[in-house]
Amino acid sequence: MIRDRHWADGIVGWKDKLQQLRNGIVRLDWYLLSGLMFLCLVLMSLAGAAMHLHRLLNDAEALPIESVIVEGERSFTSDQDIRSALQETMQRSFFSADIDQVQGALQHLPWVYEASVRREWPAKLKVHLQEQQPAAHWNGDDWLNVHGQVFIAPAKPEIGPLPQLAGPENMAAEVLNSYQQLQRLLANNGFGLSQLTVSPRHAWEAQLTNGIILALGREDKMTRIQRFIDVYPRLTQVNKAIERIDLRYDTGLAVGWKETQTESR
Repeated sequence: MIRDRHWADGIVGWKDKLQQLRNGIVRLDWYLLSGLMFLCLVLMSLAGAAMHLHRLLNDAEALPIESVIVEGERSFTSDQDIRSALQETMQRSFFSADIDQVQGALQHLPWVYEASVRREWPAKLKVHLQEQQPAAHWNGDDWLNVHGQVFIAPAKPEIGPLPQLAGPENMAAEVLNSYQQLQRLLANNGFGLSQLTVSPRHAWEAQLTNGIILALGREDKMTRIQRFIDVYPRLTQVNKAIERIDLRYDTGLAVGWKETQTESR
């Protein structure tokens, strides 16, 4: 009887402990559920605030771009050109304007070499432009800048006379560099260089400002120009106008004379 009573008391004790455990689990579940509900409310509030902030930052009426400040010397790019390039940007808000896109739009203007853009609080864009510096005409209608890069832009009457250079597209920088070297040598001896051309087979030909054409061949351009400079005084002693001089020889040269024109009376 005593063992039966101890066994019964043990059963009762386990039941009490089990009931206590259940009560604890219920309380724990309620606390966990309350915490999760609070976290969801916080996240929903943050999401709503983020959406509101996003709408505000993208609202061109609430946060418009009030002005664009343009810096840098400009000779060929007008204010109207810049306004046209930034037309889409000005319809955006101060924060939603894509700076890279603005910079790209400005650099697509034909006479712009480089553009940098930054925001200036509270509602301005600051733009710095560097224009192309033309060094020569290239293949007729295009231009070469001072870096030897080809660019396409409309002609401007305020640009003074520039040399005419021509050749394969991948040789633009080399042609400009050769022109500058030859021009310095010729200028030191009283000549001017107006045209320089290289053929697809890399044969060079120059035209002086006095109209004389010099065939230079594929190599030793500087040496052959110096040969022309040395012999030119003797050529002027001949009472004929020079049209063309072929310097494509290891030594010597060949002269082509202009035909004598009969004066009409």
